[in-house]
Amino acid sequence: MREPLDLTPEEQEEDDYWIGLYGAFEAFDAEGVKAFFDGFDRPWWLVGGWAVEAFTGAPRDHEDVDVSMLACDVPTFREFVRDRWHLWTIANGAMRPMTRQYPDLPEPDAQIWVRRDARSPWVMDVPVTPDDGGRWTNKRLPEHVAPLDEVTWLTSDGVRVLNPEIVLLFKARLDRTKDRRDLARALPLMSDGQRAWLRDVLSHVHPGHAWLDLIGTGVETAAP
Repeated sequence: MREPLDLTPEEQEEDDYWIGLYGAFEAFDAEGVKAFFDGFDRPWWLVGGWAVEAFTGAPRDHEDVDVSMLACDVPTFREFVRDRWHLWTIANGAMRPMTRQYPDLPEPDAQIWVRRDARSPWVMDVPVTPDDGGRWTNKRLPEHVAPLDEVTWLTSDGVRVLNPEIVLLFKARLDRTKDRRDLARALPLMSDGQRAWLRDVLSHVHPGHAWLDLIGTGVETAAP
């Protein structure tokens, strides 16, 4: 049974605002994402809440599905999709379709939203990862550059997933109810090295963050 997100009134209001502005999401699940990318020969990986679920094995509801890929692979992605799906980029608050007129990413860390057409809901959010010569780079810590195999892992059915410590670093910025719950689920399962990395980088990127004491104790936290 999937655990509900239990959004706060403020979080629900924000979600309703964006749905009213951009349209509804009827997101793929993990199997739907895998089917979508069948035949795509460049790496992609789960991030966000689906990445936490893959790591913990604890099902929960999801508002959307976040999948990332390297910026250098986006042209191949466009060729793979062709006219079967519409791709829109979001960067610096501006949204535009990826068409012949605008074929490129406006920024290396732009998002790509995917839907069939204007009458259809969005099915996937692709927050693109800037790369350094084909190597993964950390959006929160630009000096962190690594081969993709060092920052991701593979599930038993071959789906690539971002490492939990990095997922939680990204989630810490917003610190929503669902982010704190994801921390509580993942922290007891993480290795000492993963915890230490998250604590050290979080103290550098977000000094004084409320999660630091939780991570530092090494004690299992209770889900909010």
